[in-house]
Amino acid sequence: MITDDTASFVNALPPMQALMGLDLGDKTIGVAVSDTFWSVATPLETVRRKKFGVDAARLQEIIAERRVGGLILGLPRNMDGSEGPRCQSTRAFARNFERLWDGPITFWDERLSTVAAEKALLEADTTRKRRAEVIDHVAAGYILQGLLDRLAVMKRQA
Repeated sequence: MITDDTASFVNALPPMQALMGLDLGDKTIGVAVSDTFWSVATPLETVRRKKFGVDAARLQEIIAERRVGGLILGLPRNMDGSEGPRCQSTRAFARNFERLWDGPITFWDERLSTVAAEKALLEADTTRKRRAEVIDHVAAGYILQGLLDRLAVMKRQA
């Protein structure tokens, strides 16, 4: 199931399973996972993109290892909120991955997530080389944490 609606996504989630956030780039996929209480996102790894089948197989391994129940893809909207070719590519990835995995998939606006990740890494005095190694999965952490924070607000309002 692929949805843009956060409430529908939450209703489809199995209880007590982690969530996984992805920052899809042309050359890499940043991966972050949550705890089973959906409170904290942890950057996990950066997958070097090869071809869809190889990339999907690695993501499925992580899903199995981490007991992931839902997937959040960063949606790279333009600054005016419109969707361009990168959004189309992300939505195509979701449709292709849905054929391989039956869990719920949603999107989260990722505008400025890489900027926020870069700023945090600079503040942590991370070397340029190390920043290049971790930026994608740190950005995935920001994407996932954004959704987790939204879930917390929804829970308080319920």
